[in-house]
Amino acid sequence: MSEINALDPSQYLIKDEPFYRPVADEVELFESGYASRMPIMLKGPTGCGKSRFVEYMAHKLGKPLITVACNEDMTASDLVGRFLIDINGTRWQDGPLTVAARIGAICYLDEVVEARQDTTVVIHPLTDHRRVLPLDKKGELVEAHPDFQLVISYNPGYQSMMKDLKQSTKQRFGGFRFDYPEEAVEADIVAKEAEIDKETAEKLVQIAQRSRNLKGHGLDEGISTRLLVYAAQLINKGVDPKKACTMALITPLTDDDDILDTLLTTVDTFFE
Repeated sequence: MSEINALDPSQYLIKDEPFYRPVADEVELFESGYASRMPIMLKGPTGCGKSRFVEYMAHKLGKPLITVACNEDMTASDLVGRFLIDINGTRWQDGPLTVAARIGAICYLDEVVEARQDTTVVIHPLTDHRRVLPLDKKGELVEAHPDFQLVISYNPGYQSMMKDLKQSTKQRFGGFRFDYPEEAVEADIVAKEAEIDKETAEKLVQIAQRSRNLKGHGLDEGISTRLLVYAAQLINKGVDPKKACTMALITPLTDDDDILDTLLTTVDTFFE
């Protein structure tokens, strides 16, 4: 990707409105946070809608969105940029955080606690009154575009002493706590996303509720809304509901034979 293309905001716009069902006043609060360019933190379990919410808000606000899937091998250079060598010599390539700061995008760092703490420190100057990003290797100080906003997310259920944000990082953000929606709302979401009947969606949600009761009793996480949509999409394509549930809900979740049997029995209860 050329430097000109990288700095074209239009390529980062969400063209089609993502489906998102508000569960409280999170949309209005996010809009207020964006109005003051407040950095935002989203906390919640896997597959509960955090990333979809960010996509929805970027589309609603008409702002470009640059998403970074954080991982433990990610370095500060992966975020801000690095010098590259090509046939024409040495050139600088901005990282996604730098591109977002230059063009006024919303930069979304997904599962930020997966990144090393010495990497996440680079966001600090962007999340206070300075709103700047130092590119030390290039000797440049990037002043964030007036429209730039930083959003991060993580799953508190996985945090530990080794994988948590520093207080000096946490206290730079306003926060939202996400969870799986209430049963009726979640069933509406699954039915809408997968275009299946409400009765089937309600059965899938009931299966998920049973699995979530096993959290801490054999499961690290229960069945997510995302997995429910996967199962519903398979059913919509004509796959037998039991096979769809086994493929999308149960097999990815655990390798424990006892838990597998428990979940399969639950599926049998709702799909005879």
